[in-house]
Amino acid sequence: MSRTLAKISYTADEKQLAAFAKALGHPVRIQILKLLSAQACCYTGDLTDNIPLAQSTISQHLKVLKDAGLIQGEITPPKVKYCLDPANWPKAQQLFDTLFNHSTDTKDASDRCC
Repeated sequence: MSRTLAKISYTADEKQLAAFAKALGHPVRIQILKLLSAQACCYTGDLTDNIPLAQSTISQHLKVLKDAGLIQGEITPPKVKYCLDPANWPKAQQLFDTLFNHSTDTKDASDRCC
C-alpha cells in the first residue's frame, strides 16, 4: 500500500491550525503580532520604528500574516493600518489551546505513545 499525504483527509480546523502555525514560523512575525496585540492597530511605519528591518521586509511578513488570516489591513491612503483579525485571532487561540491541551492530557506517560 502506498502512503502519501494526498490520501490523508484533514479537518478544516487542522488545515487552519497548520496555516496559523506556518505564519508564526518566523520570529519577526511573532514580534509583529506582539506589537499589534499591545495596541488597537498600527501602520507599517510604526512597525519599522520598532523592528529594525526594511519596510519591504516588514511588508512581506505582514502579507504572510494577512494571508493566514491572523491580521487585517485597512487602506487609508497612502498608508495601510494593520490590526489583529478580530474573527480569526480568537479562533487561532482556541485551536492552539485545543492542540496543547489535547497533547497534555493526564494520561500515564507510558500510555502516550501511539
